[in-house]
Amino acid sequence: MHILGLSGFGHDSAAALVRDGAIVAAAQEERFTRKKPDRGFPLNAAGYCLEEAGIEASGLDYVAFFERPFVKFERVLLSCVSAAPTGGRSFLAQMPSWLREKLFVRGVIRKQLGYAGPVLHVMHHQAHAASAFYPSPFKASAFLVLDGVGEWATSAYGVGEANRIRILKELRYPHSLGLLYAAFTSFAGFQVSRGEPKLMGLAPYGEPKYVQAILDHLIDVKEDGSFRLNMAYFDCCGGSGLTNGRFEALFDGPPRRSDGAITRREMDLACSIQAVTEDVILRMARAVHRETGMRHLAIAGGVGLNSVANGRLVREGPFEDIWVQPAAGDAGGALGAALFVWHQLLGNTRRAARRGRQAGCLGPAFSEDAIEAYLREERIHHERLDSGALCDTVARLLERGKVVGWFQGRMEFGPHALGARSILADPRPPAMQSLVNRKIRFRESFRPFAPSVLAEHANEYFELDRESPCMAVTAPLRDGKRMALRDDEMKAEGFDQLRVARSAISAVTHIDNTAQVHTVSRKDNPLYHRLLSRFYELTGCPVLINAPFRLRGEPIVCAPRDAYACFMRTKMDYLVMGPFIVDKALQKDWPEDDAWRADGPLE
Repeated sequence: MHILGLSGFGHDSAAALVRDGAIVAAAQEERFTRKKPDRGFPLNAAGYCLEEAGIEASGLDYVAFFERPFVKFERVLLSCVSAAPTGGRSFLAQMPSWLREKLFVRGVIRKQLGYAGPVLHVMHHQAHAASAFYPSPFKASAFLVLDGVGEWATSAYGVGEANRIRILKELRYPHSLGLLYAAFTSFAGFQVSRGEPKLMGLAPYGEPKYVQAILDHLIDVKEDGSFRLNMAYFDCCGGSGLTNGRFEALFDGPPRRSDGAITRREMDLACSIQAVTEDVILRMARAVHRETGMRHLAIAGGVGLNSVANGRLVREGPFEDIWVQPAAGDAGGALGAALFVWHQLLGNTRRAARRGRQAGCLGPAFSEDAIEAYLREERIHHERLDSGALCDTVARLLERGKVVGWFQGRMEFGPHALGARSILADPRPPAMQSLVNRKIRFRESFRPFAPSVLAEHANEYFELDRESPCMAVTAPLRDGKRMALRDDEMKAEGFDQLRVARSAISAVTHIDNTAQVHTVSRKDNPLYHRLLSRFYELTGCPVLINAPFRLRGEPIVCAPRDAYACFMRTKMDYLVMGPFIVDKALQKDWPEDDAWRADGPLE
């Protein structure tokens, strides 16, 4: 039996296909259209999933959509009415898309796919909960869903056992941790739904100066983590943004322009809202543990991508283990919707999954023949190496300070690079973080990179007692790996702290001595593990910089054509696709100027 799950229509657009309970494929539409974010209909992603399963749309038994549009429309309508008269303008602006497609999802799905079978709607938070529990390694667990808003729910918790999930309690709009964090993201000058990781990365540069103001004026947090927002400071339906004049007065002036300098205020705001968010999540987790008595916790929803909060849950929380859906945001809802139909609605047996990278690598792979055909068609100079020679050559290039684009196997599903579509570099030179940020990724130099580390050596470098194959948690660097700082280095403030080398792997050590850890095991990713092992043999360092293979404003690369374009537009030195290595110095001139860089703010 084949079930296709879909998300989109205003949310991150994605498709996922489940066959007899097994996940066959999942991908975000943006990877194919090269439009970030793509929130339309996931036609290309659905086409890929069908191709991976070897069927046409007529071979599907069900299509599952991750939301109930009429229930969501009720929330939008009532929310805008309550914000009258300004809310009316927002409602009128949204009406064309609702009348054109959002209210008639079944018809749009059937028309776009050429599909005549049943289309089922799953509640938004049911889809998230299903995406958290069903692919998890736990036979039974609690689950926690934290995001902006679905139909009405903004947070939910419950229990997954055998093949069923039960939502026990939920918070409802407008009281949303995701929307609160998004308000600060927007106020700090970053783009909502894309800039939250930037705010999290900025937090360690500041002080929690505004925590008390947030708690006194914006959010009333209870001991169990439930809360209410004071909507007098927000403008969710007024059409002018997420915040209003009261918010500006509380936080010392108007929001930062996206092209304005990041000041001490933005650093302190980021630090403060991150601290409040972590406190709320920890309180929620403790309450869920008390209420359910479960030993394990599965997490989904966009807020579930806050790896710093997840790291604290691992170290301080009450659960023995946690598992975070790699595509925790709305894209993952497509997968959850399909799994919910298979297990909950159809009553099929579930088996706990093995913890591993596979949960995050569900996209297209390209064969050696396909890659070579592209290279020959475009007359791209390349060399083919066997796996041993390839890893030895790339490790030596990385040791020499070269930056390498790494394109192997199935593409990641979700926002993180897991050694399939990665930009790799040596983490030891202190200047490497800034170089890759400014010359390769064209983004702010303050943003940290994640380390890929051999799983068998991870505990030597990081305070992490488990594998992290999907990069879900941030962990502190061990004391023995930190450098002693001089007095002037300890007194550095703001972005001056970037110049301070804090460890032997300073390019992946954030200024608070933490890192978002990606562990690599031989079983999960043998080729990438072999590369890391060879680099370790050469340098004594089992760690590499692992950045998503993409440019500013673009999605992670999907196909060889995307990878080569990204390679040529940047100062990457080498590109490795399958067994083929491409040297920048041997390539013909790239026919494109730099006009593409002008689109959108610096990331």
